Amino acid sequence: MTRRLGLIAAMLSASVLASGVPISVVSGFSRTVNPGDGGGLVAHEWGTFTSIAGENGRAIQWLPQAGPTDLPCFVERINTGFKSLMPGTVRMETPVIYFYAPQRMSVDVSVRFRQGVITEWFPRPGGTTISPITAAGALRGELVWKNVEVVPDGSAQFPLERELNHYYVARETDAAPLHVGAEQERFLFYRGVGRLPPPIGATVSDAGQISVTHTRGAALGDIILFENRDGATAYGAIHTSSPQVIFNPMHPEGKGPSPQKYLEQLLVAHGLYAKEAKAMVESWRDSWFEQGTRLFYIVSNEAVDAILPLQIDPQPAELKRVFVGRLEIATPETLNEVKVALDKNDRRKLAQYGRFLEPIARRLLTGVLPAERTSLERSIQSAYAQWSIDPGACGRSTN
Repeated sequence: MTRRLGLIAAMLSASVLASGVPISVVSGFSRTVNPGDGGGLVAHEWGTFTSIAGENGRAIQWLPQAGPTDLPCFVERINTGFKSLMPGTVRMETPVIYFYAPQRMSVDVSVRFRQGVITEWFPRPGGTTISPITAAGALRGELVWKNVEVVPDGSAQFPLERELNHYYVARETDAAPLHVGAEQERFLFYRGVGRLPPPIGATVSDAGQISVTHTRGAALGDIILFENRDGATAYGAIHTSSPQVIFNPMHPEGKGPSPQKYLEQLLVAHGLYAKEAKAMVESWRDSWFEQGTRLFYIVSNEAVDAILPLQIDPQPAELKRVFVGRLEIATPETLNEVKVALDKNDRRKLAQYGRFLEPIARRLLTGVLPAERTSLERSIQSAYAQWSIDPGACGRSTN
């Protein structure tokens, strides 16, 4: 049975529309449209910021894209050698931008990644800026899509490959098809790697208590702690105005309900449509709920806009940007599990941690005697290399 710890969350109820305000029904959903509001254009975006907590609770540097990609081959990307070797504190994962409109229209879209590089995208944008890494380690990336045709009443032929891929799940919404030159898609897609401090940190005591803190003293808001131990799961969810909260150790007791439905409700409460929320959670279901312990939180609108300034012309009547922060936490149980697997050369167990294996295993080197350190380092490098081979291949599933 899965245990919920401190489930305190108030979901937003549907508001009653004031009389006299016209309603427009587009692609199977209802919303308010004010006269002269830019043609009734609506834009919704979701994405994830993924990080790994160090011993002090703050995000550490790692290689977010050292392994094989999980994207179809038609998705464009920067030079794989540069991408795979670039360390970062944040993996900006799969932001997608949906558009809804009562009639056909053309929009221009630009997004900047402050302190980051945009590494993948689709459809092909009109302009791509990838700034070099300076001596100070500064990064800045930008994508510009020109003349994006929003076609709510038209048919579309989206690219598809034979192999199944979680990328396609994001299409399961009522958003209008988009035409960008000769390419068509349900959304605008991009990814990146950044060097910036996430707003949430988490430390683990020797007793296994997890202390979650907002690094700037602001309200934590909606947070979820999740743990999976070989299929036995537990999670705790809380909504708080406090800048700090402490979770007691969780004790998974067999396979039970995951926080999937709760997450969907939470995303809807923050502004996504139900199908968008479902598409987001389904896209990351295998990764979000995999082996280990992690924290999920809703990134504030102010933080999202500061990290990823977005400009859409004409300006939408409604713009919602809902980003989930994912923070991997190396608990004592995780560290012990990885240590035992390294000692036994248990590649199956080590592979469960995938791209997070190397930064988690590095924690084991702290306090290790010099005689053991060399042997442990070799084991870590060997295990990680086994997973991270062929970073240039596309269309293969990863964590």
